[in-house]
Amino acid sequence: MSRDRYVDFLRAWAIVLVVLGHWLITALVREPGGRITAPELLATIPWTQWLTLAFQIMPLFFLAGGHAAAGSWSRAREAGGTAAGWLGRRALRLLLPTGVYSGLVLLAVGICSVAGVDADTLALVGWAMAMQFWFLPVYLLLSALTPPLYAAHRRWGLLVPPVLGAAALTADALVVTVHTPYVGLLDYVLVWGVAYQLGFCWRDGLLTRRRLVPLAMAAGGGLAFAALVALGPFPISLILVTGQTPSNTDPPSAAMLAWVVTQVGLCLLTTAPVRRLLYRERVWRVVQPVSVASMTLYLWHMLPVLAVAAAFYLTGLAPEPTLGSAVWWGLRVPWLLLLGVVLAGVVSALGPLERGLLMLYERTIPDAGLRRAWPLWLGLTVAVAALSRFAVRGFAPGGRLPVLPALGLALGTALVMLPRWTTARRLAQPKASLEESCEGP
Repeated sequence: MSRDRYVDFLRAWAIVLVVLGHWLITALVREPGGRITAPELLATIPWTQWLTLAFQIMPLFFLAGGHAAAGSWSRAREAGGTAAGWLGRRALRLLLPTGVYSGLVLLAVGICSVAGVDADTLALVGWAMAMQFWFLPVYLLLSALTPPLYAAHRRWGLLVPPVLGAAALTADALVVTVHTPYVGLLDYVLVWGVAYQLGFCWRDGLLTRRRLVPLAMAAGGGLAFAALVALGPFPISLILVTGQTPSNTDPPSAAMLAWVVTQVGLCLLTTAPVRRLLYRERVWRVVQPVSVASMTLYLWHMLPVLAVAAAFYLTGLAPEPTLGSAVWWGLRVPWLLLLGVVLAGVVSALGPLERGLLMLYERTIPDAGLRRAWPLWLGLTVAVAALSRFAVRGFAPGGRLPVLPALGLALGTALVMLPRWTTARRLAQPKASLEESCEGP
């Protein structure tokens, strides 16, 4: 079955906006003593929170993920695969590159800590290198829930996303009114799960049979978002701003849910013209490499910021106009271009590592018909807990090496690979016995 170029485009477009958004709002200041600080642009210059309407593109990640997962899981079922085998393969594709990235960052943190790097600086750098990690445990959880979610989709179709949305609104109401933050954790799965479930509906044509459906989603979601911001308690920012309560992302709020519906509707309305554009080979040659490298770009895109900070800010070479001034905004252009060049170099340098990870994945990929699944579920649980810890506290909380989350991620990844290892041993043993019997006494 051929890949849908529009789905790949959504993945590429989303990653480009995530990278540009993070780079754009990253402000660095060199203090008189030489220490580098990073003022929070969205909090320091409140009008910049409106920019998040353009750069909060995560609904498209989950929409594309749901579309791809629906096709992948349905094909696996038809071929006789199990839920555990399917999930193990998808989980490993995330955990292997994430584990290597985390290991290298943690190694750097350990070296810097031994070398006596300031604890506050190390904590800031560790947080910057893990700021994107919140996506990973959420996506792994939704992947684990795909078989029952897809079964619900096949039975009830378009009724499922509204039910998930209603549950999300209930959880968010409890967070806002009676301040139950732990209930809000459910919204990470429920709100983003709506976008994921809409990906199922999109793939099966339930959202596109009538043009009024995406139009109603875009208009209705947009009006709901405007009302929740103008009349309700929610801020305009769709990215976390320190001290802002309630937040639209921590946990995802009712306003974020409205934005999910809006963005999915807009995405569906532009499908036909963008698809026609993507079938021009010159356009596709630009889009495809970005889509293929989306995981690498997502994980590594803050490394160029550290490299440029060390080269230009620590040395005092970078001009430092007043934050938010016209000159400062004008310098964002060379700043983004320079970071883009550095990131291209990073991706190129990671080529051999990527090829090595692909070989490792092919050797450790779980069997499609996996039955003995307890190591997989235990490994996923441990890995999700470790990734969540990194997402919340970074790679150097308090300037210290987070040993337990590091061990947890390594153990979780190893357990996900364990079924393949045990299967390989079981397959090897009968072969050895047969060879011995052929050789005689």
